[in-house]
Amino acid sequence: MKPSLQLRISQNLTMTPQLQQAIRLLQLSTLDLQQEIQETLDSNPMLEALDPSNTESDNVEPETASSETTNTANSDESNLSDDSNEWADNIPDDLPIDSAWDDVYQNMPNSNYSLADGDTNNFEANTSVTESIQDHLIWQLNLTPMSDTDRLIAITIIDSVNNEGYLKTSLESIVASVNIELTRDSGDNPVAESIELDEVEAVLHRLQHFDPIGVCARDLSECLGIQLLQLPDEFPLLDKAKEIVHNYLHLLGNRDYTQLMRRTRLKENELLQVIQLIQSLNPRPGEIISNTSPEYIIPDVVVKKVNNRWRVELNPEAMPKVKINSTYAALVKRADNSSDNTYLRNHLQEARWFLKSLQSRNETLLKVASEIVKIQGDFLDFGPEAMKPLVLHDIATAVDMHESTISRVTTQKFMHTPAGIFELKYFFSSHVETDSGMGCSSTAIRAIIKKLVAAEIPTKPLSDSKIANILADQGIKVARRTIAKYRESLMIPPSNERKQLI
Repeated sequence: MKPSLQLRISQNLTMTPQLQQAIRLLQLSTLDLQQEIQETLDSNPMLEALDPSNTESDNVEPETASSETTNTANSDESNLSDDSNEWADNIPDDLPIDSAWDDVYQNMPNSNYSLADGDTNNFEANTSVTESIQDHLIWQLNLTPMSDTDRLIAITIIDSVNNEGYLKTSLESIVASVNIELTRDSGDNPVAESIELDEVEAVLHRLQHFDPIGVCARDLSECLGIQLLQLPDEFPLLDKAKEIVHNYLHLLGNRDYTQLMRRTRLKENELLQVIQLIQSLNPRPGEIISNTSPEYIIPDVVVKKVNNRWRVELNPEAMPKVKINSTYAALVKRADNSSDNTYLRNHLQEARWFLKSLQSRNETLLKVASEIVKIQGDFLDFGPEAMKPLVLHDIATAVDMHESTISRVTTQKFMHTPAGIFELKYFFSSHVETDSGMGCSSTAIRAIIKKLVAAEIPTKPLSDSKIANILADQGIKVARRTIAKYRESLMIPPSNERKQLI
C-alpha cells in the first residue's frame, strides 16, 4: 500500500486541566474541599475569602473594570471578560485615622462575665483536654509510694495497656524488658540484680486496683473477678458470681443457662440475680477514660419540609465562600506582555476556572440530592421501612449524567434530614422481589428485621428461619442466609445469644 493523506472528522473527549480539576473537586468530601480551598487561597493571590458577614456579595464574582481604583459606587463594566460581574468600591469621604481606640484599649471581661448558653458548650469543647488511659494510670502511680525498680516495672506494664484497659503483653516479656533496662542503667557499675516473675505479678496486682477498677487485667475473667473483689462479702450470691466468672464464663457467653444451673446448683431466680450482678460490671474499664475527640460531620445539603413539600438546599456553612480580588484583578492589562502582567493574568484565569469548578460541583450536588429526595420521599415521611430500591443508574438517567459522576457525588457527601444525617450512599440499595411484583429495598428489610427483633419475646427469640417465614407472610421472599447477613450487618447476635431468662 502506498502512503496517502486522508482528512477525517471525529469527536473525542479530551481531559483538559479544567475538566480534571472539576472532577477532582467533585469527589472531595467537605473537609477535604475546605482544605483544598484554603490551599488555593494561599497559592493564588487573585482569590480571597468572602467575609461571612457580607451577605450582599454571596455568589457574586467581583471584578473591577479599569486599572485604576474608583471612588464611585457604580464601577464600569470590566474589560477583562464579557461575562464578568460589576463590582463597586465604596470609599467613604471621611477616611478613618491611622489608629482607633479599639487598637489601644481591649475590653476585658470582668469577673461577673458569664457565657451564653450557646457559648458554654463551645468553651467546654475548646478547652477540654483528652486524657489517655496511660496518662490516668501514671498520674495515680506518681501518688503511690514505690521503689525505683517497682516504678520501672509499673511504667512498663502501663505502656502495654490498650485502650480497653487490658494488658496484652505477657509477664515474661515484661520481665525481660525491665531486666534489659536495669542492665542499661547500671553502666560501669556491677550489673543490678535482675527481677523475677513474682515481682512483676506483685506490681501488677497493685496496678489492677487503680482507678478504674479492673484495669491491667489480662483477660475478661480476671477483669470481672477484680471488680467482684471490691464488693462486700455480705453481698447476695457473691460467691456464685465469682464461681461463674472464673469457671463458667464461656457458658454465660453462650447463654447456656441449663448447664449453668446444673453446675452451680442455682435455681432460675438465683441465677437471674447472679447474671444481673455480672452485667452490672464493666467489661472494658479503659473506655471510661476516653482519649478520642468526637468527630463532627458537616452536612453538604439540608432537607426541609416547606408547604408539605421537601426542599433541598446546599448547606451555606459547608465550605467558605471565595471571590476574585478586585484590587489585583484591576492591575491586569490586556495588551501588556510583561512578566508581572502575565503572572497576574494566568492566576486570574486559574481563579476563574476554580470558581467555575466550585459552582459546577454545587450544581451537580444539588441536582443529585434533589433527585434522591424526590425518589425517597416516603423514607423521609415514614422511616426506613418505606425506603425504595435505588441504584446509581436510576439517578444517572434522571439527571442525564454518567454513573461514575453520580458515584463521585454521593461518596462522602452527607444530607441533613429531620430523621438525622445520612450519607448519600445510604439511599442506594438493592431490591428483593415481592409477591406483588414490586421490589423491596434491602434497607427496608433491615428495618423490618430490627423491628421484629425489638418486639420479640426475650425468652423465645426469633430465629433466622422464623424471621424469613414472617417476611414471606408479608409477601417478601428472603432466604434464611440473607436474613443472617442482614442481621449481622445490624450487629444483632443470633437467637441463642439473645435468649434471656425473663
